[in-house]
Amino acid sequence: MTTFGTRLHTMFKGRLVGKDADGRSYYESRKQNRLGGGELRHERWVIYKKGEDPSAVPPEWWVWLHHGADAAVPVSKRYPWQVPYHANPTGSAKAYHPQGSDYDGGKRAKATGDYESWSPEE
Repeated sequence: MTTFGTRLHTMFKGRLVGKDADGRSYYESRKQNRLGGGELRHERWVIYKKGEDPSAVPPEWWVWLHHGADAAVPVSKRYPWQVPYHANPTGSAKAYHPQGSDYDGGKRAKATGDYESWSPEE
């Protein structure tokens, strides 16, 4: 979701570089600017969908946004061990809860008796 100012800035100063599979648009400034550190390079930004936060950016575009690569890694160039990106579900109903967690019913397996407690020598 963009503000009026962001839309104007994007329209006059930006050029579309690409879109990800979820429909976010990635832009780069037409002219190079001196950014933090004094380097001359293009400013880069993303236009999110409504209600999204920055953690929704997939890794290949995150690297591009932070000037770690000149272009986003295409999906066709991914390695077999790279799984598709999923947003972190922490704090939501889809969050991971280990077996025995209070959020998962709170029932733990009984102790097996193989534990021997430590007590300091007197």
